[in-house]
Amino acid sequence: MVKRSEELARIRQALRRSRVVALVGPRQCGKTTLAREIVPAGALNYFDLEDPLSLIRLGEPMTALSRLRGVVVVDEVQRRPDLFPVLRVLVDRRPLPARFLVLGSASPGLQRQAAESLAGRIEVVSLSGFSLGEIGASETSRLWLRGGFPPAYLARSRGDSFAWRRELVRTFLERDVPELGIRVPAAALLRFWSMLSHYHGGVWNAAEFARSLGVSEPTVRRYLDLLSGLYLVRQLLPWHENIGKRQVKSPKVYVRDSGLLHQLLGVKSEEELLLHPRCGASWEGFAIEETLKAVRPDDAYFWATHTGAELDLLLLKDGRRLGVEVKRADAPRLTPSMRVALHDLRLEQLTVLYPGETSYPLADRVTVRPLATVVAGARGLFPPRRR
Repeated sequence: MVKRSEELARIRQALRRSRVVALVGPRQCGKTTLAREIVPAGALNYFDLEDPLSLIRLGEPMTALSRLRGVVVVDEVQRRPDLFPVLRVLVDRRPLPARFLVLGSASPGLQRQAAESLAGRIEVVSLSGFSLGEIGASETSRLWLRGGFPPAYLARSRGDSFAWRRELVRTFLERDVPELGIRVPAAALLRFWSMLSHYHGGVWNAAEFARSLGVSEPTVRRYLDLLSGLYLVRQLLPWHENIGKRQVKSPKVYVRDSGLLHQLLGVKSEEELLLHPRCGASWEGFAIEETLKAVRPDDAYFWATHTGAELDLLLLKDGRRLGVEVKRADAPRLTPSMRVALHDLRLEQLTVLYPGETSYPLADRVTVRPLATVVAGARGLFPPRRR
């Protein structure tokens, strides 16, 4: 078992300060397991909307929910959008007898309903799969290959893990997407997702995808937004600075879970991964996701100019501008691109992440650090603020 005490503490803290907490993330990332640490399954305060009994109990939602006290959990809440207006009435009571933890795996529906019915009353907590901080830096290779979905990471063998991820992809396409009311052929979406895996870490080019798939640019944009809304793809937005240089204005795209990326690429073992032409891009995406999980920045972007300068990750955290560059090299060196990013973006610090074991300085405000240092979050990646 992997203890997720930090994630559990985040949820409990959110419940103390907010009347409704939405725990969102992809299916099978562990939301239900954490919710049951707070309210046990089978309790009167627990409703699973995939359970027919829970659906019957919520036949008259106002009657069923108004008498409950403490924390009330509603799992797969996107299946009952009519519950959101009811929750608004219930959480406006004074004194407040109950707080609500709602779980969902489809962000567009949840965000729309929250904006319409629960504005100012709801806090969103995002959850992903296991992180390096939860499993330990010694298991980096296993986490990179299998990804963070608990059943994939904890599977007894690499083959079992790969098979589980293959079935998860099928379930996403054949069940989850239609249940959201989205009419997209599963085969078409799988072709798009598979093509996207080969562009992992690249700048989004709608025209190229549209030509390859034989569809319109609005259609491929819709596919991208759909997978992003299901927490399967990350669109890392570009940062624009008034520096008198032409800057890239399209997002970078990543398959968020490295295990799903490897399944789409057909990579089953670490040996195959290290020989694959997308190995470097895979490691870059893995490092970026682990950094975002550990640092929890206020905002995150990438930056690039048409003359070749770029920065993999620009983090805005507590008023600081922090840069991260990812290099899969034995001993990264200072590059002209790093110097340009440090100057043009006015970075307080720039950290270069690599797969080695030793930290060393490259220049003033530039340090090379092992990926394992993300376990300590911002404290491990960046020195304290200069005074």
